[in-house]
Amino acid sequence: MIGLEIDLKKIVRAGRVIVATAAFQIAVGSLLGVGFFLAVGVPMGGGRWDALYLGVGAALSSTVIIVKVLYDQRELDTLPGRITLGVLVLQDLFVILFLAIQPNLQNLHFGIGLLSVARVAVLVAAALLISRFVLPWLFRRIAQLPELVVVGAVAWCFFVCEAAVLLSLSREMGALVAGIALSTFPYALDVTAKVTSLRDFFVTLFFVALGMALPVPDGAMIASGLVLAAFVVVSRLATTFIPLYALKQGLRASLLPAINLAQLSEFTLVLLQLGVQSKHISAGTSSSASFAFVVLAVLSTFVMMRSDAVARVSIAGLKRLGLRDLDHRPDDSESGGAVHGSRIMLLGFYRTASSLLAEFERQNVPIEDQISVVDFNPRVYHSLRERGVKVLYGDIGHSDVLKHAGIADAQIVLLSVPDALLVGTTNERLVRSVRAINPTAKIIATADVIGNVQVLYDAGADHVIVSRFAEANALLDAIRAAEEGLLQDRRAELDAQLAGRREVLP
Repeated sequence: MIGLEIDLKKIVRAGRVIVATAAFQIAVGSLLGVGFFLAVGVPMGGGRWDALYLGVGAALSSTVIIVKVLYDQRELDTLPGRITLGVLVLQDLFVILFLAIQPNLQNLHFGIGLLSVARVAVLVAAALLISRFVLPWLFRRIAQLPELVVVGAVAWCFFVCEAAVLLSLSREMGALVAGIALSTFPYALDVTAKVTSLRDFFVTLFFVALGMALPVPDGAMIASGLVLAAFVVVSRLATTFIPLYALKQGLRASLLPAINLAQLSEFTLVLLQLGVQSKHISAGTSSSASFAFVVLAVLSTFVMMRSDAVARVSIAGLKRLGLRDLDHRPDDSESGGAVHGSRIMLLGFYRTASSLLAEFERQNVPIEDQISVVDFNPRVYHSLRERGVKVLYGDIGHSDVLKHAGIADAQIVLLSVPDALLVGTTNERLVRSVRAINPTAKIIATADVIGNVQVLYDAGADHVIVSRFAEANALLDAIRAAEEGLLQDRRAELDAQLAGRREVLP
């Protein structure tokens, strides 16, 4: 299940921020965990590895919970969402390395560790080669019958699991590698869609089995579980926030991934069950972790659903403690004049605004003194500053930020981010806030729902853009071009537009 969610192409494109953050979070989180659990009396040594298992398990976060909540909140494609998913993927790859050495913990030395890594490399390479050259051919022939696709996917999983056993690796590791291999080949989406019901069925059984295995909680189990849960929250905030903040991602983009990742992974429970079966840890350790998993699964879901409000309060507190955000300037005059004097002001900067800016550059329209931007995406902030565009790092949902940005002096105000992507505000609220500060500005807003057009006009907008209309007209033009045999000409026009185009958000 976890392997199917891993996209190796996204890891390659992740960039240094995600890779550096994940490496720091996993390594430091595991080391902190081992040290903490040793300090509180969890055994390690003499055939017992409880502290090691808990330290590694506490560094992992729940893919199922996080993806579900971020999807429901429409935050998968935001910067904090992408950072969160990137860290999750690299956590799952880290599990592969731990599973490689887990069977040999009782007799672990450099040679055995190196041999285990070599076995993992052989398994992964063989699985990826088969998924690249054999599975597409095979699934093309069985794709006619949906039940055969499911059977083929499960058979592939069992095959790799047994191959892992032959290499003295765990079946769980084989299942993870099988999922990763399936996620890379052309029929991945079709296979994933068809095995979803089977996957969800076994996930249900997994949690039922987990609940049945839990003993009636006693005082010691509840206390140890709560200690583990508290450590996970504190360590995740520290090991995720610190590297992101050091990489100049700003307080908000540094805090939200830390909030998102503050729970235990399903794979933590799998690792601990393997530890119990291998007699590396006690059943009590596994039960305490299961109790902590349940507590964090419930609490983190509620916090993630209110992460924006939590982040706003936390950022205010962090600033009072002296932490500087990207909007800080040593010279107050520079800060106050960061975006003043611009004729056109963009509140929020997403892909439409990125394309607008690229179009200005393509048509040689001067933008240095004409356009200014207010947004709290650190990538946007740094990229626009490098291009010489006036930009203020701030939350457009706060009227104080709008006043500080100089909205009262703007002649044209553009709201190009649809409500579905705005956090903590709406286009209607923004129009009312801008109109209250600047009664004479020409406000151009965006509506993703037709019923909101009149609402925005009533709020004070001078013009409303419905992007679906423009897209529909573009599709209609493409259909006509196809009927007239002119699609290649349209493609040539698009290629000419793309050539040399510099988008802030590709």
